[in-house]
Amino acid sequence: MSKKDMILVAAQELFARYGYAGTTMKMVAQHAEVASGLVFHYFDSKENLFMVAGSELIDTMIIVLRDKIAQSTNGCDALGLFVKAYLDFTIENEKTFPTIIRCSPFSDDNPDLDRQKIGAKFKELIDMVEEILERGINDGSIVELPVTQTAFMVYANIVGAVRTRFLTPYEIPGLYDEACDFIMRSVCTPKGFTL
Repeated sequence: MSKKDMILVAAQELFARYGYAGTTMKMVAQHAEVASGLVFHYFDSKENLFMVAGSELIDTMIIVLRDKIAQSTNGCDALGLFVKAYLDFTIENEKTFPTIIRCSPFSDDNPDLDRQKIGAKFKELIDMVEEILERGINDGSIVELPVTQTAFMVYANIVGAVRTRFLTPYEIPGLYDEACDFIMRSVCTPKGFTL
């Protein structure tokens, strides 16, 4: 792993644990076991490092999600694979994923950051949901719904389940499974969805 990648992983772990305000560039350097100057060399500011850390995680997630939905047979199936893969990604990347929660446009954790830039990155995920919904409406596996609004509602349900798991004291057995089933029951036709 390159030193730049080591810095990025260290930043993701620290931002996930301490948030933007609680993480310093010096902490990132120490965690990555590199000189502080090297962190500034690659990322010039904490805000830039934070944005890159979150964006890199989202880009990785998008690759995983696209690979999963490529295996789908219809829109409803693709939606189920998307939701399950998204939720599984949060568990598989438990030490770094909260960085995405903290840089999310659905969070007020960092109101001074460039929310347009953050929003554009997250919109890529919502656009994927829109594509899936359109596919499902066209193949008859998803009921006819307003696509954009439904995509945001689907994503809001995913975000809510993830935030509940990571940020609250509640331990709800089967929360992710029920979140997936709830979304599927809400948008899929009987033809497209079977439990």
